[in-house]
Amino acid sequence: MKFKLNDYIIDFEIIRKDNKNLYFRFDENCKLIITAPKYITDQEVKNLITRNSKAILKMYEDSLQKKERDSLFWYLGKSYNVTFDNRVTEVKIEDENINCHDEEVLDNFYESECERVFNEEIEICKKCFSSLPDFKLRIRKMRTRWGVCNTRNKIITLNSELLKKDVSLIDYVIIHEMAHFYEGNHSKNFWKIVESAIPDYKERRKKLRS
Repeated sequence: MKFKLNDYIIDFEIIRKDNKNLYFRFDENCKLIITAPKYITDQEVKNLITRNSKAILKMYEDSLQKKERDSLFWYLGKSYNVTFDNRVTEVKIEDENINCHDEEVLDNFYESECERVFNEEIEICKKCFSSLPDFKLRIRKMRTRWGVCNTRNKIITLNSELLKKDVSLIDYVIIHEMAHFYEGNHSKNFWKIVESAIPDYKERRKKLRS
């Protein structure tokens, strides 16, 4: 089903469940998914869409922007258009373009760059502390966290998605996790430790969340 909102034609789907409330969300294809109680009619749903049109329009535009961002290759805070060319033997970054042989090569490049960049930045960030335990670095994709510090096993895990961010934000996450070797929680003392290494940590944290 479709409906018109301003200059947009928006696809939508109604999913009925044993809910008491009605929920709107957009999926990765910018389709509006409406979860509604079983007793609500299609016309009632459309009336609710009309009454909430302003909020839905903002959600839709945010969804479009996210889809556009996701279609690009992000690397160290910059976006690149990707071109696959079987004549290219290695990944080449030129201006706003990345040229490589195929998607597998691009994935391998991303993985190797995570290892290289994160380890380089860890060595730089270590200089902000007088004494740190020897720890291991693990890298994996995480849904809700940029980093995790396991103080007991002395392991710092960084989200592979961090490679998409500016180096200053990568450093903030590394410093944040290193600080947990001194303070296990997010006490005032913890933030003082972070601030001593990164005086503008609040600004960096805000950028990371945006």
